[in-house]
Amino acid sequence: MRLIRVGAASLNQTPMDWEGNERRVREAIEAARAQGVRLLCLPELCLSGYGCEDAFHSPSVLESSWDLLARLLPATRGLAVTVGLPVLHGGALFNAVALLVDGALLGLFCKRHLAGDGVHYEPRWFKPWPEGGRATHRVMFGPLAGNDVPIGDRIVDLGGVRVGFEICEEAWVARRPGAELAARGVDVVLNPSASHFAFGKQAVRDRFVLEGSRAFGVTYVLANLMGNESGRVIYDGGCRIATGGALVARGARLSFAEVSVVAATVDVDLDRTRRARTSSFRTQSVIEDDACLDQPFPWGHPAPEAPSLNGAADEPEHTDAIFARALALALHDYTRKSRSQGWVVSLSGGADSAAVSVLCAASLQLAAHELGIDALRARFAYIPGVAGCESARALVGRMLTTVYQSTQHSGEVTRSAAEAVAAAVGARHHAWSVDTLVEGYIALASAAVGRPLAWATDDLTLQNIQARARAPGVWMLANIENKLLLATSNRSEAAVGYATMDGDTCGGLSPIAGIDKAALRRWLRWAEHEGLPELGPIPALRVINVQQPTAELRPADEGQTDESDLMPYPVLDAIERMAIRDKDGPVEVWTRLCARLPAQDPRQLGAWVRRFFQLWVRNQWKRERFAPAFHVDDENLDPKTWCRFPILCGNYAVELRDLERRVADLGAR
Repeated sequence: MRLIRVGAASLNQTPMDWEGNERRVREAIEAARAQGVRLLCLPELCLSGYGCEDAFHSPSVLESSWDLLARLLPATRGLAVTVGLPVLHGGALFNAVALLVDGALLGLFCKRHLAGDGVHYEPRWFKPWPEGGRATHRVMFGPLAGNDVPIGDRIVDLGGVRVGFEICEEAWVARRPGAELAARGVDVVLNPSASHFAFGKQAVRDRFVLEGSRAFGVTYVLANLMGNESGRVIYDGGCRIATGGALVARGARLSFAEVSVVAATVDVDLDRTRRARTSSFRTQSVIEDDACLDQPFPWGHPAPEAPSLNGAADEPEHTDAIFARALALALHDYTRKSRSQGWVVSLSGGADSAAVSVLCAASLQLAAHELGIDALRARFAYIPGVAGCESARALVGRMLTTVYQSTQHSGEVTRSAAEAVAAAVGARHHAWSVDTLVEGYIALASAAVGRPLAWATDDLTLQNIQARARAPGVWMLANIENKLLLATSNRSEAAVGYATMDGDTCGGLSPIAGIDKAALRRWLRWAEHEGLPELGPIPALRVINVQQPTAELRPADEGQTDESDLMPYPVLDAIERMAIRDKDGPVEVWTRLCARLPAQDPRQLGAWVRRFFQLWVRNQWKRERFAPAFHVDDENLDPKTWCRFPILCGNYAVELRDLERRVADLGAR
């Protein structure tokens, strides 16, 4: 029996926050030491921050990363700790992991498979390390400048325990480096990751951690970032340690803690025995391995521990619950890292703005539940008046301002709904009319064109001016109170441009722009009747959920609704996924939609498909201008992080004519 104590940490880092990043790394090291850990895996690029983007090419970022590494060396006495940083070698920049052992830098290990899809853009900044490449790196920056360090495709023998690396994306590819590491007799595979949150993604991580530990015959250690690191992307933590195909340690997910460490005692000899009796295992250890760094290491003799897990991964979480936690954590981090004093929401009495308001309140309520009110007040101590808030609800009253902005077309239902939601979450609420502003703009434009504006001739203009007239007032409130103005548009609206630019799109952050309308309405019903265990249901949301979504921009007697303007939201969302996620053309989308909805008139489906594609291509310019949004699934429309599309194109003219012919042929039969 050869027992060793290993650990993994989740860190809530911030790009180029050198003091904060150092403090959190030190806290993780000391927490691991207190748990008896000897080998600690920290997340990918945790020194610089993963989201530095083009700043990775700044010499000051490289120098500051090396300065920080040098300062951390004394903190690793008696331990082996991985830290991630960008490394410039041979004229190329690499995403690297440094292994610090007992106060010294032992070596650098570089990522071979870069993440270059979706929200990840690593090939813009880094080069993939060549397979099998090994060299000596001369440090160019900081106190270690001039020192020579091994770099490249190596493994490490730490006091008789062999350690290797799969860095984030490398575990997701078909040809995982872990298989090579197993053949070279590695006992522990470390995976420092910056793996973003998306619905259902943790189950995939669990599979490759568990299967890696089983198939490779190793202990597998996954560390991950936590929280909203740099703006759009949310990291959910969820450190994992597995051995022999069984999970032995599980870290917190979507935690408000800045540092979270998990540890496990594992039996290296048991892994070796399992590997030896596997008939398919092929070893390379009979060949002299010049790619192994040998280093004496004081593992100590940890006491055996009773297994605390049954080997299974997390039970699947309810999608609505995980959405609430992810968005609450993202709002919490975005607000404190931007040093904003809270949020302003134009609360219309509809679903979108109600959801945003509830999520703002949840970001404080969940944090108070996990951290305690004292720690939460300390996080927002820079906000005047926070010190006197004795509860999370009092903090909501200080940090969340809502305002209902009516026009002559607004109804009592939405006014009452806005008041009810604001009262339920504890927001500071205002109500005012923008009619005089709207009338003034209409008078100006009428005088300019020499005729009165009328609904029969100027429908869209008269709708849009109402939405735009609401923007200056809420911007003023946000400026006066030093708060973030939150836009409330959702993904379904973004797909077809059903939002007034500089009206309901105005804001510095758009929290729900990654969520489709149908999912959002389902989530509000869940929040009304069930809600998170820590918070309970919000019955006041019933006044939102019984309504049909409406912009309330036309005269009330017209009965305007979103779906009458567009199409049923479930149909819109289905078309969007086929067209944008699956890249189907109009005819293919229509064919699939007819198969999915056989009871629906194919001619009506054809009209909706045509309308979607026409609106999609017309409104790319709007999507380019939307405020930053949180990434919550891998079907995003954000052109800056996921779905790039030309602002100008051929407008699907040929494809839509083909669709019309096929629909007409169907009707002629």
